[in-house]
Amino acid sequence: MAKPQKRYTCQACGSVQPKWQGQCPDCAEWNSLVEDAGAVVTAFSAKHSLTSGGTRFRLEQLSAQTALPERTKTGISELDRTLGGGIVAGSAVLLGGDPGIGKSTILMQVAGRLAKSGRRTVYISGEEAADQVRLRAQRLGLGDAPVELASVTSVRDILTTLSEGEPPALLIIDSVQTMHSDMLEGAPGTVAQVRAASQELIRFAKQSGSAVFLVGHVTKEGNIAGPRVLEHMVDTVLYFEGERSHQYRILRAVKNRFGGTDEIGVFAMAEEGLREVKNPSSLFLTQRTEPVAGSVVFPALEGTRPVMVEVQALVVRLASGATPRRAVVGWDSGRLAMILAVLEARCGMSFSNAEVYLNIAGGLRISDPAADIAVAAALVGALTDRPVPLGAVALGELALSGEIRPAMHLALRLKEAQKLGFDQAYMPRAGASAPKGMRAQEFAHLADLVAHLAGGG
Repeated sequence: MAKPQKRYTCQACGSVQPKWQGQCPDCAEWNSLVEDAGAVVTAFSAKHSLTSGGTRFRLEQLSAQTALPERTKTGISELDRTLGGGIVAGSAVLLGGDPGIGKSTILMQVAGRLAKSGRRTVYISGEEAADQVRLRAQRLGLGDAPVELASVTSVRDILTTLSEGEPPALLIIDSVQTMHSDMLEGAPGTVAQVRAASQELIRFAKQSGSAVFLVGHVTKEGNIAGPRVLEHMVDTVLYFEGERSHQYRILRAVKNRFGGTDEIGVFAMAEEGLREVKNPSSLFLTQRTEPVAGSVVFPALEGTRPVMVEVQALVVRLASGATPRRAVVGWDSGRLAMILAVLEARCGMSFSNAEVYLNIAGGLRISDPAADIAVAAALVGALTDRPVPLGAVALGELALSGEIRPAMHLALRLKEAQKLGFDQAYMPRAGASAPKGMRAQEFAHLADLVAHLAGGG
């Protein structure tokens, strides 16, 4: 058993000496050294102590001046909006999405535009041969873009090749699940291989200043395959949403160290590739000339951009004894149950013997609590067969007491709605005033809104 090491501490200056002396060698005080029981030192602790043997580093002040990161515009404004203004040099971006959603297509468009602007761009494909990538570029009209192309899966070969000469401004890896590091055993796509390959590629991005885009496969649940730590390692995580049977695609940032995570980019798949949609409201609004019961327009807010979406509700009465269904597409089913409970408890409307179907038109998924009043208005209209006027929008958050709470950025939402031709708003009483030329119907309680809609007001 290790013996405690003796040491002597000066009571005047606090210096520690290995043996007793009459005078402290540091402060010259006499008879000030007192024996102090030191820590027990074993052979293991002496060998594995982390308090010495390392390299000292300099601590910096938080208040030091730091320049904003330099960004490179991709030429695709919807992508630049999602990234926070453009591609940051030395950043690592992970792009995930379902197969065939358009991940390789948009990255080829980015690579082609940056290469034509004079920046070195490298596209590494681990899934397709170089000829297949070249044919896709020709279909996109980028066959003459000076993009450097290779079909390689070895991370060592990639980094050895790119370390020679000027580092590229943009490096695209399609996909990271096909990359293989010879420092570990195992097939590509395993947890250890994905982590090791990503770590080496991200280290190359930080050291060389090259922006690296990693394409990630997703599981059947929609999450990026591989270790969850992969999303922590990169700077930005982007997800492509949408159905392959639909024309549009939504690019959403779920993590961004250089910008916000509340912006989206909207694209439409065309023959020449992904086309930007400048007015997303045109995708999610149904063009009709007559009002339909159960359909209400809600001005959603995606980041800094208001988007008009259509909330559709259908209520079907059942025979007594049947179990009603509750089906929701594009919204939270738990929040629908809450609104149905408030309508029954606070407004006296019965949905217990009726099937309720709720849909956000166009396949967009929203989580904005300000959609409560639009959903409630759609349910009331579907139950009473009284439609909301075509030129009206509804927004506001609903409390369990039935009170209608104000929505965030109310003025911005209403201003955008007015630009698109809406002239009436069902809104909270405590919210901001409607813009000039728009008629506001203000309600403090959900029962007032139900009475207004059920009475045909």
